[in-house]
Amino acid sequence: ASDVYKRQLKLLVTLTLSALIGACSQGPDQGTALSFQDSFRQALETAKPGDVITVPEGTFAFDRSLILNTDGVTIRGQGMEKSILSFKGQIAGAEGLSVSASDFTIEDLAIEDTVGDALKVNEGNNIVIRRIRTEWTNGPDVNNGAYGIYPVQTTNVLIEGNVAIAASDAGVYVGQSKQVVVRNNRAEFNVAGIEVENTIGADVYQNVANNNTGGILVFNMPSIPQRGYATRVYDNDVNNNNTANFAAPGTAVSGVPAGSGVMINSNDQVEIFNNRIANNNTANIVISSYFSANYAGQRTLAAEFDPYPEEILIYDNTFLGGGTAPGFDYLVQLRDAIYGPTGAFPDIIWDGIIDPNKPEEKQVICVDNGDAQLLSIDAGNEFKGAGVDMQRHNCTVAKLAPIELAGN
Repeated sequence: ASDVYKRQLKLLVTLTLSALIGACSQGPDQGTALSFQDSFRQALETAKPGDVITVPEGTFAFDRSLILNTDGVTIRGQGMEKSILSFKGQIAGAEGLSVSASDFTIEDLAIEDTVGDALKVNEGNNIVIRRIRTEWTNGPDVNNGAYGIYPVQTTNVLIEGNVAIAASDAGVYVGQSKQVVVRNNRAEFNVAGIEVENTIGADVYQNVANNNTGGILVFNMPSIPQRGYATRVYDNDVNNNNTANFAAPGTAVSGVPAGSGVMINSNDQVEIFNNRIANNNTANIVISSYFSANYAGQRTLAAEFDPYPEEILIYDNTFLGGGTAPGFDYLVQLRDAIYGPTGAFPDIIWDGIIDPNKPEEKQVICVDNGDAQLLSIDAGNEFKGAGVDMQRHNCTVAKLAPIELAGN
């Protein structure tokens, strides 16, 4: 056997035995047994490229963050309902598990009840996050950690088969990254179920985003070095995202109205197609500029920031219900004025704000979705010109190429 294989085998045996000893040792010397928690922390801190760190079946309590800074490491549990890292008693650290490394894979375990973010991966290439459950077991609460799964400033990222529940910002989030695939995940009871922010090149597909405040978000925010564009959102189920917004005041997602199915804010080149989107009480799709997203006073708008959504293409989605109980008072008033108190917004609403310094034909929102309608609420003109003009949105833009990840 190779040296790498021997090291992996030794590490696996050590961790598994330490877990059994920590759980089963009796007598006056039991305090000298190395617990799995200590063995696991030691394995992370002393890891070398090629290590596979195995988490056995069981629930293991930690009171401070875990940190990995070594490239080429895999962390593998026995399943997201079997290998559980619990931070319910956490007293130190900003995350549950913080990773600053490339060629990193984590799979088949759960991270519960962290004080801050559950799993943060920062500045790495070739990241795989697979079959991880992040959850705050008390349900939606402003005091829950902000992010469940949280890769940021990463490249070549696969996020698949995960479950994210009750994050006070986003359950599954990817930010300031490039070449990303988010597929086959389930996000429920978060403020944002799945969020792609300031990211270049992302495919978001075959996910389930139900019972969040907003189901799937594609955002750009100012004062961030990388401007995001080129995201495809397709073949997802996005239903009943009507949970009251429980984000901390002043955060970006505190401006998301409850009842938002798919929401685009200030992002360009976004395709939304072949999704099943139903019963989101503000609208099944919400498109906005930075100016109307309820962020007043929260952040300074950087001079180089483009706050307008442009080159949006919506087609071949299945819509059902929605629009009956908008999440902000001004939207309720607008709905009542246009459709009556028992009426509903159409499937797509747009703030109608465009760049006054750019030709309108350069900032198109194109809809080819059967009888689905888009309502411009004309937010930049005090809603005076709110209305539906589908001829204006009878257009097309070039479709995006699929994301191809190296090694996946």
